[in-house]
Amino acid sequence: MAQGALEPSVLPVWQRELLYARDPPHITFPHPEYDDVVNTIDNNIFAVNEMADRSFFFGPTEMSALRRFVPENLERCTTFEVLTACLWRCRTIALEPSPEEDMRLIFPINARDKLNPRIPVGYYGNCIVLPCVVSKARDLCNKPLGHALELVMKAKSSVTEEYVRSTADLMVVKGRAHYKLDSTFVVSNLNRVGFNKVNFGWGESIYAGHAKDDKDIPGVFSNYMPSTNEQGELGIVVIVGLPFPAMEKFVKQLNIMLE
Repeated sequence: MAQGALEPSVLPVWQRELLYARDPPHITFPHPEYDDVVNTIDNNIFAVNEMADRSFFFGPTEMSALRRFVPENLERCTTFEVLTACLWRCRTIALEPSPEEDMRLIFPINARDKLNPRIPVGYYGNCIVLPCVVSKARDLCNKPLGHALELVMKAKSSVTEEYVRSTADLMVVKGRAHYKLDSTFVVSNLNRVGFNKVNFGWGESIYAGHAKDDKDIPGVFSNYMPSTNEQGELGIVVIVGLPFPAMEKFVKQLNIMLE
């Protein structure tokens, strides 16, 4: 409509009842993302003026390098899965938590195609779930990449219609609980959302996404955005925020995997 159209190309739909909890609610899956936890790392203590922001580009060359660490039984993993496992592991090593710390990884997954009947195309509300992966810090730091990768793949594949219904039921039982951020890394894959193709009448954007780390909760969130490098290769750019000393260690660990 910004380009002069008289109506949206996809008409809006608002059918919240499709996502209502069951009666009675029945939680059938564990949902560690909403568990009350007490860990020694408090992400909220990261002071904004002590944080370093860096962007990292992952194109064909970088992803090929990371896939060298993928075990044979997990070779069918997606780009998102191997990249997320890599970043989670490197971030944990950089933060140097207690070996027994429960490190958590959360990544939103689109649930629109998980339900029957499917959510209408024009539905403009949120329709995501937040599967959570948990691992002891010692395992993330000391075990090969395959450990983190297998956890990510299992969590992603666990998102079924029953998982979505279980999440909706939990929202009723726990009173719209918010996911916990203690010792947590949240990754959002916006690579296929199409922000880079939005055209307000001036042509396609050069870049569309976050410019910096989230300053309200620094060091917790990273988004995957489509981008191209100087050679014109299409890839993914990830913005990472960490305290200055941890960022140096993160870059060192990542470079080891990319060499």
